[in-house]
Amino acid sequence: MGHSLDKLDAEPVADTVARLRNRIAERFADRNLVHVADALLGLVSEVRLTGSLVRGRIRTARLVSRTLIAAILVATVVALGLALRTAVGDQGPDGLDWLPLIETTINDLVFAAIAIFFLYTFPERLQRGDLLGLLHQLRSLAHVVDMHQLTKDPERLRPGFHPTDAGTHDDLDRDQMERYLSYCSELLSLIGKTSALCAEESRDAVVLDTVSTIEELTLGMSRKIWQKISVLPG
Repeated sequence: MGHSLDKLDAEPVADTVARLRNRIAERFADRNLVHVADALLGLVSEVRLTGSLVRGRIRTARLVSRTLIAAILVATVVALGLALRTAVGDQGPDGLDWLPLIETTINDLVFAAIAIFFLYTFPERLQRGDLLGLLHQLRSLAHVVDMHQLTKDPERLRPGFHPTDAGTHDDLDRDQMERYLSYCSELLSLIGKTSALCAEESRDAVVLDTVSTIEELTLGMSRKIWQKISVLPG
């Protein structure tokens, strides 16, 4: 069965991450980069599972919240009606005590509005908490990938390079370093795609802004990697 072209699906992303993980394992099985790919694959699965669970919880929360909103509206109308009857039936000096009625009306409307706003936005806030937790993990994983590429110095491969005691020591040759840096760039791209999966589950402004921030972060890190690749000796 083909995948929809109007949204990003978790299954193709998971398949791509799995293939990248296997490619890394074939060339760099003894390095921790393969564990980063494993962590990303786990996060893709978690996003897919969380999306399914959250959708069910959101439907239930939305049904409950809308029912409570209807109950609040009915209760507010009834309360205002009773207050009006009381005021009209009050045989005060003027036959109608408007001031308490106005005060009661304002109080009821304010409290009803606050309660309705809270209930109306509750399902989205419930969804936001779950997705922001996943996005935080993806942001952290992007920084882990960046730490892996930071120690790969193309200058070390130049003929006139003189190592220092404080420098990094790596046994990668030119082709291996290019491949390693390329894998880091691919991981960063897939971290951005995984964060975009969270945007498929929500239209919350905070979630969308966080997704955009992660995509910009991974893009910037990937640019630094390709700058390194471009200066590798031929």
